[in-house]
Amino acid sequence: MVKFIKSGLPYFRRMLTVAVPIMIQSGVTNFVSMLDNIMVGQVGTLQMSGVSIVNQLMVVFNLCIFGAMSGAGIFTAQFYGKKDRAGVKNTMQYKLLFAFLLTAVGIAAFVTMGDSLIGAYLQGEAGAGEREKVASYAAEYLEIMLIGLLPFALSQAYAGTLRETSDRVIPMISTVAAVLINFVLNYILIFGHFGAPELGINGAAIATVISRFAELGILVFWAHTHKKKYPFIKGLFSSSTITRELLKKITVVSLPLLINEALWSAGMAMLNQCYSVRGLDVVAAINIVSTISNVFNVAFVSFGSAIGIILSQMLGAGEKEEAKKASTRLLFFAVFTVVFIAMAMMIFAPLFPRIYKTSDEIRNLASAVIIVVALFMPVQSFTNACYFTLRSGGKTVITFLFDSGFVWTVSVPLAFILSRYTAVPIVPLYAAVLSADIIKCILGYTFMKKGVWLNTVVE
Repeated sequence: MVKFIKSGLPYFRRMLTVAVPIMIQSGVTNFVSMLDNIMVGQVGTLQMSGVSIVNQLMVVFNLCIFGAMSGAGIFTAQFYGKKDRAGVKNTMQYKLLFAFLLTAVGIAAFVTMGDSLIGAYLQGEAGAGEREKVASYAAEYLEIMLIGLLPFALSQAYAGTLRETSDRVIPMISTVAAVLINFVLNYILIFGHFGAPELGINGAAIATVISRFAELGILVFWAHTHKKKYPFIKGLFSSSTITRELLKKITVVSLPLLINEALWSAGMAMLNQCYSVRGLDVVAAINIVSTISNVFNVAFVSFGSAIGIILSQMLGAGEKEEAKKASTRLLFFAVFTVVFIAMAMMIFAPLFPRIYKTSDEIRNLASAVIIVVALFMPVQSFTNACYFTLRSGGKTVITFLFDSGFVWTVSVPLAFILSRYTAVPIVPLYAAVLSADIIKCILGYTFMKKGVWLNTVVE
């Protein structure tokens, strides 16, 4: 064991160099989002529930963008490892094209089906008047948030490419700047400070949209004024050398990831809808839980992203045996580190919900669920590391089955049955759904050890 740890230290240090900037970026983002959520929570429980519903729907769009960019990003990282500059530029052009296409599809879906999607979360024992108010708040918030979809998608194209070509600092700076702008504007627009009108949750939406344009502006300005550092920027919009064969290869790899992220996020939305059957108190409590979970989950999500980038670069450079050796060690360090973070989350469980202006019942419920989430955080870290390892070699069909396939064949049916056909309270119900991921750990590690992911897509 000692020998295993010592041999893994170089990989762990490399993982930290990749993961720490991502962690800082995501950490600041989620911490400020948490503060924003608390501000919205000060407006009222019904408003908070409306915002929570829309944000859960927005996660579906965000992860579709993530899936499309990630598929092309596998090629970007491997082209970079191969020192193929033209290949990097081609993948960047691919990302920009899909950013526009997916945004158009997303806006069309939200405009035509927004009310129905919001209504699906308004279940349980709440009165018709409360449900109508929550639906109204959610619809107003969604209408403004649609404006920010395109800058968000384009920012992911730029930031992802910079990270995959070993520049993690600028994406971090752009995100940190954006979330700080968002935080300041939230404070001003939600509560009407410094002479501004008091806009409530609409002010929160406006602040988010402005911050997304700011993030995109920083990334575009920096990338296009440093063409020597980023040679793939030259001729990005004026010429393209992408071949039909490469376009087909990227699409074949990206499409399963796009579908996976869409189905996975839809699965998460469906799980939350199942939980919402227990009433609006549960909707509010889950919103509180999600807020603090996002802050603590930054660690294992960042480790997973770092593992994917490192292994993709190794595979692109033809270092398959080295990548196989690194994968198990990186997995071990990711899970080991998260154990301590989970312990810290449990300490905050009874304290964090008391920040919100809501009932004691909702606070107590949120505290109990936070403890459950913390207990299963190492399991989530394990499955996340397996996911990014499998994805690094472009075996996206396997990752599709492993990720969203598992959610829809195991997690969602389990939650649906327990929520509709039993009287199991929300806390044990939530724990039962998370415990199913132990099966996923076994499947993921089996795929890893078999080496099915050891594949170079840019040969």
